[in-house]
Amino acid sequence: MELLEEVKCFDGRQLRLKHRSACCQCDMVFSLFLPPQAEQGPVPLIWWLSGLTCNDQNFVTKAGAQRMASALGLAIVAPDTSPRGDGVADDPEAAWDFGLGAGFYVNATESPYDRHYHMYDYVQQELPAIIAEAFPLDMARQSIMGHSMGGHGALTLALNHPQQYQSVSAFAPICAPTQCAWGEKALAGYLGPDRSAWANHDAVALLLEKGFDKPILVDQGAADGFLENQLKPELLMQACLQAGVPLTLNRRDGYDHSYYFIASFIEDHLRYHGQFLQ
Repeated sequence: MELLEEVKCFDGRQLRLKHRSACCQCDMVFSLFLPPQAEQGPVPLIWWLSGLTCNDQNFVTKAGAQRMASALGLAIVAPDTSPRGDGVADDPEAAWDFGLGAGFYVNATESPYDRHYHMYDYVQQELPAIIAEAFPLDMARQSIMGHSMGGHGALTLALNHPQQYQSVSAFAPICAPTQCAWGEKALAGYLGPDRSAWANHDAVALLLEKGFDKPILVDQGAADGFLENQLKPELLMQACLQAGVPLTLNRRDGYDHSYYFIASFIEDHLRYHGQFLQ
């Protein structure tokens, strides 16, 4: 593992690292914030999954999470959103909602994406094993959150692996990717035309099939331009009601889809996860 950057931040360390990924068969970069408490022993960990067009740096530089993470003694890891590099397939039309920067946190089965696009296993298995060996992290205390495409990833990973994550939250998640244009394009491109293979990556479908043994926290900007056509939180609310899963859905008047929205409420989410990670 190669250290690309290290800076002191709120008495902790903000790191950026590169390593060779067996899952994705390419070099991968991720960011990790270690609070000052990590100097004394293992600390709990929150995963942040970013959205379309982002990489590991958007959250680190724009969300303003480090101050509260330092106060609460929480590490935060921010993976990239897709494999990258020479030979990694992109959208043939270079669209921003598929391919590079848009891995959708699935394991692709369709050529040519099946060679590199294994973001589901990368986030859920490979990267946890790598950072557990290298840093003072308590892997028995993990939570997960994300934004937009990353909110979709956080919800589906938590619903599929409730034993791994103590809590889950999301900002403006793609709640039902099998029922919106972003999700239909990505899931068809990565997983093929058989829609039955898509359900394992749809939070609404998973809630109705499996239920969930934990509450869910979601913040959604009411002025989000993607709200009606792509995000569809009302479907998540209906699924939680039907499955008997507690959902806190905060509709934030005037807020859009940007990191200004995330920065405004990130402290609430960190405090929320902190209570489950004590």
